[in-house]
Amino acid sequence: MGKSMLTAPTFHSVEGAYLALLHLATADFEQRIEARGNAAREVIGVSFRLPDPRQRLPYLAARTANPVFQFAEALWYLAGRRDLEMIGYYAPSMRSGSADGHSLGGSAYGHTLFNPADGDTVSPFDRVLDLLRTETDSKRGYLPVFSADELAVADNPDMACLAGLHLLVRDGRLDMVCIMRANDLDCGLLSDVFSFTMIQEYAAVQLGLELGHYTHVIGSAHVNDRNADRVQRVLEEAELRRAPEHFPFPSMPARTGPGTVRRLLEHEELLRTNAVKYSADDIAHLDVDGYWQQAVLLFEVYRQIRHDQTDAVSGDVLGALHPGLRWLLGHKWAACATTENVR
Repeated sequence: MGKSMLTAPTFHSVEGAYLALLHLATADFEQRIEARGNAAREVIGVSFRLPDPRQRLPYLAARTANPVFQFAEALWYLAGRRDLEMIGYYAPSMRSGSADGHSLGGSAYGHTLFNPADGDTVSPFDRVLDLLRTETDSKRGYLPVFSADELAVADNPDMACLAGLHLLVRDGRLDMVCIMRANDLDCGLLSDVFSFTMIQEYAAVQLGLELGHYTHVIGSAHVNDRNADRVQRVLEEAELRRAPEHFPFPSMPARTGPGTVRRLLEHEELLRTNAVKYSADDIAHLDVDGYWQQAVLLFEVYRQIRHDQTDAVSGDVLGALHPGLRWLLGHKWAACATTENVR
């Protein structure tokens, strides 16, 4: 049996992996389950690999990803936060997972990764980076997230789906293996892969390494019955279209670090609270790299939708966005639709 039969199948972008998994769970699922009242079709023990983790966005009109939320969640993780004040603004449904109405537990992966544990002074993320700087070909760069303590909470509404991240330095690149105890293929997979590959690229930047491949391993891969109609529309779109949309995404700047995250979240808070309104020119002159200005542009778009309740987002802001982000926004919100980005 050759290596290709035993390693994770490779896809050029997350879109290909997403479609393959949806097809598997729709046409060739292993069993039906009904965990906590959620009827679903399930496949156990699946995986895939992305040779270029930067291609972390899918371009499917029937299941348009929300890049505003995805950048916000990735930054929320990188900042080590767990508050609902920020993330609940972008995803109100996440409030249902909070036990106290103010913060999240298991799903706040960044809080576990980027903050020191009780009695420690160094975060697990920084400790693993220190290890990888000094131990050649280490296999010990593992960042656990899921804790057995979560099982001790009766009817825990917010148990971590992420078991852990494994960082490996090989041949001048940083590879990562993500291990999920479970993944909702339609709702959770896309944002998970986006955030975890962002964390991988952020780590590679800190180590001065090339970005390697990303491997995603899932214990329970499932599609809930309540999402079956949308999944079918996505699969039909993929089958009927002439060719996939393709918008290569650029590399994270080499000087990205904790200071970058802090500055971005300062601008994010001002926009979230409607304390400022930015034009594209304002954002072009902010103290962040052009790559990260894209995130601020997204937050300004969302500010206009939420606070101004506009029928049409400012053309200069839309025009300054990466074409892939503009395409996604145009299919997500009517206020962002133009002849160019929804053709």
